[in-house]
Amino acid sequence: MRINLLLISLLIVVSCKKDKSNSFEELEISIHHQLSTIEGDIALAFTDLSLETPPLFINVNDVFHAASTMKVPVMIELYKQQRAGDLSLQDSIKISNQFTSIVDGSSYQLNIHDDSDDIVYKYIDNTLTIHELIIAMITVSSNLATNILIELVSAKKVNETMRSFGTTNMTILRGVEDQKAFDQGLSNTTTAKDLNVIMKGLALQSFLGSKECDAMISILKQQKWNDMIPKYLPHHVDIAHKTGAITGVHHDAAIIYLPNGGAYTLILLSKNLKNFEKGTEQLAKISKTIYDFMASKGQ
Repeated sequence: MRINLLLISLLIVVSCKKDKSNSFEELEISIHHQLSTIEGDIALAFTDLSLETPPLFINVNDVFHAASTMKVPVMIELYKQQRAGDLSLQDSIKISNQFTSIVDGSSYQLNIHDDSDDIVYKYIDNTLTIHELIIAMITVSSNLATNILIELVSAKKVNETMRSFGTTNMTILRGVEDQKAFDQGLSNTTTAKDLNVIMKGLALQSFLGSKECDAMISILKQQKWNDMIPKYLPHHVDIAHKTGAITGVHHDAAIIYLPNGGAYTLILLSKNLKNFEKGTEQLAKISKTIYDFMASKGQ
């Protein structure tokens, strides 16, 4: 009788493991199929932070124009410098729309009509706190706020910090709209692997301290552009994320907090999209596929 009970128990365990394995295999097959329908180049990194599910990495070492995802490393550098006592996020800073090209040191300005935010422009020649600029940089992706903050902390220090935190290919060279640099191929770059390192580090509080990570995640949860990873997810789900978009390029890097207490990171990068809107929609559906898989694990 004891032997029979033991065999039954083992069969149940094996069956459960097989079901979980098959479920993940089905997820992987589904994701690859969905990606094959997108006309463009895609990278994906998915990590269950509980480690109960294998990670799914697709083209994670491919290099992409970072677009506005580079604003997360800038935010991290600011919190790092505050922690070191080099600055306070409550310090006021004068707002100016005058920046220096990394190519030849010439001056350039941002065009309000090319920016996703016009609020910071209203404060030119006046002041805002560093914290207010961080919020504008992340939640509405203000380019003006970004350039002011990069000049404050320096792109070089942002890179050094990212390397110390474990990234290998993310490179922050400059602020936004430095046309001379862009024309010479000098752009900020990233990979899905590196963005996954960053979002995991924030979620697991392995960067800086819990106070700083909690504060940054709180800002990321206020993101106003939600047409990719969050689009088809339930409204009550907490999502801390940063998007980025330029012509033919659309990214989203996120930490998704499940109602059952679990969490996972998801990085979706795209370039050479033939149809920007359709590609964005397809990536949003991939996000929903992964969410449904993760949510079903808690049932």
